[in-house]
Amino acid sequence: MTPADLADLLRATAAKVLVERGCDPAILPDEVKVERPRNPEHGDYATNLAMQVGKKAGLNPRNLAEGLAAALTATDGIDAAEVAGPGFLNIRLAAAAQAAIVEKILAAGTAYGTADTLAGTKINLEFVSANPTGPIHLGGARWASVGDALGRILLAQGGDVTREYYFNDHGAQIDRFANSLVAAALGEPTPEDGYAGAYIVEIADTIVAAHPEAKELAPEARHELFRAEGVELMFAHIKRTLHEFGTDFDVYFNESALFASGAVEEALATLKASGNLYEKDGAWWIASTEYGDDKDRVVIKRDGNSAYIGGDIAYFQNKRSRGFDLCIYMLGADHHGYIGRLKAAAAAFGDDPATVEVLIGQMVNLVRDGEAVKMSKRAGTVVTLDDLVEAIGVDAARYSLVRSSVNSSIDIDLDLWTRADSENPIYYVQYAHARACRIMENSAAFDFAAVTPDLSLMNSAREGELIRTLGEYPRVVALAAQLREPHRVVRYLEELAGAYHPFQSDDDMRVLPKGDEPVTPLHAARLELVRATRQVLANGLGLLGVSAPERM
Repeated sequence: MTPADLADLLRATAAKVLVERGCDPAILPDEVKVERPRNPEHGDYATNLAMQVGKKAGLNPRNLAEGLAAALTATDGIDAAEVAGPGFLNIRLAAAAQAAIVEKILAAGTAYGTADTLAGTKINLEFVSANPTGPIHLGGARWASVGDALGRILLAQGGDVTREYYFNDHGAQIDRFANSLVAAALGEPTPEDGYAGAYIVEIADTIVAAHPEAKELAPEARHELFRAEGVELMFAHIKRTLHEFGTDFDVYFNESALFASGAVEEALATLKASGNLYEKDGAWWIASTEYGDDKDRVVIKRDGNSAYIGGDIAYFQNKRSRGFDLCIYMLGADHHGYIGRLKAAAAAFGDDPATVEVLIGQMVNLVRDGEAVKMSKRAGTVVTLDDLVEAIGVDAARYSLVRSSVNSSIDIDLDLWTRADSENPIYYVQYAHARACRIMENSAAFDFAAVTPDLSLMNSAREGELIRTLGEYPRVVALAAQLREPHRVVRYLEELAGAYHPFQSDDDMRVLPKGDEPVTPLHAARLELVRATRQVLANGLGLLGVSAPERM
């Protein structure tokens, strides 16, 4: 019986008890909360349901809890239900009910933890979208890991997810990039507002090698050549870096296409016609304060050129025209102002602002020997995703970047993430998977096929803790999808590894027979538990895009 199964049972039982007492069961919450007590002595699960609905029903919460306890105790799968305090209910599952969790995992296999709650929802998930003016820095690296994991989690809940990279190939930053390349090719100093680093020289040299005449072209033609070739080469590097990191996209959308196709002008014309774009001081403004933004925004500047938000507005409308029900934007720490303006733009087009979600990611810092790592050998001014992967590898990089809430800054200790011991979180989790694989491999030396496992025999505290932790997985994945918080899966895996390692290390929990000892139904049951643990660890690591090694 998983926590979700228990929650359903509690709701059904509470409905019957309320009816028996002349109360309307409609007062019950849609979702009954079931939690695992911090102190195992209090039971396997606990709920405050009686306290939630007691007063609404005009009943004493403790008396209601006593009625629930009596009804639950008489139910198959419940070993005991006890009332605590003013109306808390502590519940212990029968061994057979716990065994059902193992059976469910083994029957579902890779599908364990999936659901259809987002079925029919078409989601555009835009992340990274770094300007093609330099390698992916650590902020983009964080989104590459978190965004890819979130996409996998949303898919696991039935969502129709399109991963999209918005390719910013239009605007002043691209001109500065081109000017930097031209300066490098001509042996001139980097422009004051330009980009520096060895990669600029490498790209400039590559362009000159392919176009020997480049340096002799007229300034305008030379600028255009270095702009077009430089952007293509830089973006090819970005795509290669992301692919090697395990992050690929379904759509690469060019910002310049919005301007070339007239989509920006069309979107702004729609807003003018609706009165949501007005003229003031020689510029055109979107009336975003009418829709919750903190100020109106300039969309068309006095010189007639579109401000950056013009492309954003047209891009949102393009996403909606492609049929997306939900548009999730994953932006950097300096983009807080985009939350209000993007939601306001949606509302100005007559859409529900809820179709727009903006996640803001905080800073990432690298630390080595207790000191901050501040510069890249290649990029010059920032530390890049390539630098991180070179230092700790793809798996550790992905795991460390998704391990914390995006709302908090993180320090990645390079010394910690390269250690091969339990202090390293990813090693701790991957090693649990490898240990389970080793047990399963070694089991081939015994005649397990001749013995029927009796899962109900696993009634020790250590076995129960591991089984109940396994049962939490579907709920964790569902909550990670609902809250857009992949780090919940990471923390769960560490909790699961923390329940598995003591189980396998406990001599009283032997899975394989010792010496000439015959295989018993309990041995066979524990092997099924190991198999289930391995499956859940693999499923969870898969959601993070991290490997599940069989040997370490």
